[in-house]
Amino acid sequence: MEQPKKTGTKQELALYRLQSARETLLDAKSLLKNGSFKSANNRAFYVIFYSINAIHALNGLAYKRHKDAIANFNKEYVKTGVFPREIGRKIAKAELIRHASDYDDFYIATKDEAKEQVQVAEEFLGMVEKYCNEILRTI
Repeated sequence: MEQPKKTGTKQELALYRLQSARETLLDAKSLLKNGSFKSANNRAFYVIFYSINAIHALNGLAYKRHKDAIANFNKEYVKTGVFPREIGRKIAKAELIRHASDYDDFYIATKDEAKEQVQVAEEFLGMVEKYCNEILRTI
């Protein structure tokens, strides 16, 4: 039996993380369709997190904590205009909603909220895929 590969290039890691984001987006859409709104919010946030980590992988960076990955993304990509400021605000909102959905006992996630979060995740993933593909073409 072949052992799984434990190391790879930055490009391979970025592509792996984008694939994880795509798969997680499918999960988020399925959860939304099935009425699991809190879980859809969670998965939508993780689409964003995996997408951000794909960008970081291209630079050889890795963050385990959400807030560190997002803070670096905002500093290096939102403040510099690579990604629009509006997406930075949407990411912050998605993080707050994910946290409430996961940890607040009496938080009630709505269908409209979950739908919005899944749409934001899909929008952001599309932006990140475009960005990563442009960078990968130059490497």
